[in-house]
Amino acid sequence: MSASAVIEPLAIDILGIPAQLARPDRWPLLALVAAAAALVAYGLWSRRRMLRALAPTARLRAKVAPGATPGGPVIRGVLAVAGLLLLGLALLQPQLGSRDQKVQRKGIDLVVAIDASRSMLARDVLPSRLERARLELSQLVDRLHGDRVGIVVFAGQAFVQCPLTSDYGAAKLFLRAIDPDAMPAQGTSVAEALQTAGRMLRAADRGAKTKVVLLLTDGEDHEGDVDAAAEALAKDGVRVYALGVGSDEGTPVPLLDGDGNVRGYLRDRRGNPVVSKLDEKQLRRIADATSGKYVAARGGDIGMGEVFAELERLEKTEFESRLAVQWGEAWMWLGFPGFALLLVSALVPEGRRRR
Repeated sequence: MSASAVIEPLAIDILGIPAQLARPDRWPLLALVAAAAALVAYGLWSRRRMLRALAPTARLRAKVAPGATPGGPVIRGVLAVAGLLLLGLALLQPQLGSRDQKVQRKGIDLVVAIDASRSMLARDVLPSRLERARLELSQLVDRLHGDRVGIVVFAGQAFVQCPLTSDYGAAKLFLRAIDPDAMPAQGTSVAEALQTAGRMLRAADRGAKTKVVLLLTDGEDHEGDVDAAAEALAKDGVRVYALGVGSDEGTPVPLLDGDGNVRGYLRDRRGNPVVSKLDEKQLRRIADATSGKYVAARGGDIGMGEVFAELERLEKTEFESRLAVQWGEAWMWLGFPGFALLLVSALVPEGRRRR
């Protein structure tokens, strides 16, 4: 079963009290307990059979195996099996009783605009600018709670990769699907990316009070008027947090084969390697114009932790308010006694000590 699979609880009733097993998928553990009980029973039966074969009478058994009694091993086996059974039931995560509790979902509207031009394949940030940005964004999505997130992908043109959603699993799937070779036009149009993100935020149903665009790019714009696009976002109350991915000195843009290996480098019309450099000045202007923030992503620190801290400080909007059933955990009432029974079973002697 995959980690993302949804496990449906198993509803039960205990003496009229509503209950459920939150992890019924762990039922094979009870089969292991049954197998352990069978082994204990077989061991006791084999022991008794061996003693009777060696000494058919009780008087002879007292001489052959002094101090051996059936009581000790039986008690040890029963206690051990009972302890394993309680631990197995505890791992099913039983929950007793329920009560209705008001649950509110609050958050912001966040549109991630990620550069997917070939310059993002540069490797001054390992394993590449794009791969590192994609990895860090996936971790950022995992830390969100209540926010709506959308994705805009751009190169020479920009388009919506994922509409605003609170389904973070779907957003991560769209994130993994970003491919520079699939872009309809090469180049870097930061202005069009900002415009597309702004249209998505304006068209959002029940839009949040706080709207944010997270821009991940090397900052080299070749197409449009970035300052005008930033001013339009500022008028709509949208903040831009810009993450500059790359280095000031720049690096050649690699050309990759089907296996992701470097087969050469992108060259201009004169045959010289194209060197992609980080344009921090432009990204700072965008962030300042929208009351956002610029964060430089270099080396092993892409700055996503700083961005998440900034997002957490922003005002949240209530998207949803509903009544949810809250269950009380009861596994500890089985787990701790089960562990205690296992300890006691280990302390029970095999038989009477002989003076």
